Amino acid sequence: MLKVSNLKKVYPKSDRVAVDNISFDCKAGEIFGFLGQNGAGKSTTIKCLTGILPFDSGSIEVCGYDIAKEPIKAKMNMGYVPDNHSVYEKLTGREYVYYVADLYKVSKEDREERLNKFLKLFKLEFAVDRQIKSYSHGMKQKICIIAALIHDPKLWVLDEPMMGLDPQSIAEIIAYMKEHCAKGNTVFFSSHNLDLVKKLCHRAAIVNDGHLIEIVDLDEGDNRETLEERFFKATNTYEKRLFEDYAAQESSDVRPDLPAEEEIKEEPAAEETAEEIKEEKTED
Repeated sequence: MLKVSNLKKVYPKSDRVAVDNISFDCKAGEIFGFLGQNGAGKSTTIKCLTGILPFDSGSIEVCGYDIAKEPIKAKMNMGYVPDNHSVYEKLTGREYVYYVADLYKVSKEDREERLNKFLKLFKLEFAVDRQIKSYSHGMKQKICIIAALIHDPKLWVLDEPMMGLDPQSIAEIIAYMKEHCAKGNTVFFSSHNLDLVKKLCHRAAIVNDGHLIEIVDLDEGDNRETLEERFFKATNTYEKRLFEDYAAQESSDVRPDLPAEEEIKEEPAAEETAEEIKEEKTED
């Protein structure tokens, strides 16, 4: 479904290699996690595999089509949700989705059926005919997700898709990610949420400083339970003290105790005393 081979990217006027010889593949029916610290090379990799950025060497194939040699065919099989919800804000939600549907040559019947389905799914029927500039952050994110799915892509690329969404919408996206993969499609899921990745993904790649450190099979052994520790160590951010604190928070209730009822009742008495003093001064 997606095959990245020896990908290398260096930005102009920079000596730093943003992505250095990265290789991985995503299988049909798989949710593939993509993890790394800020600046690790995640966004650059995503922009290369979606055709937004050119790259210096290596190859990227989407459903067997080389993104550099056959970009249109590769992109026709891909839906991309960026982390910054880039949309044409003067269009209404419906106009924007239909514009994207035209680009992907989606029939009128299919686009209407899919749009109505997703509008109901994300509770966006009330706003679809309003200009996008009037949308909240979460609503813009939702319309981007709908546009990315309007052509029913085989590969769904998600870059921090949950940002700004309410719990209900997050749950709906997770459910649809599973449904999408159950049809034999693939989800490429980049996120900082380790807990969500270990619960959702079949495998997860960890990148650091432009290099692919390892690919973790989350269905093997105790890899789901140890993903956080492996991530911290792979990204050189592991500290035993911090990790132990993290583990403690996962296993125990560390919320501060509420004040005792006696302490709460004492406050009105103090207020009364202040009022009495004020009255005494007024009488004087």
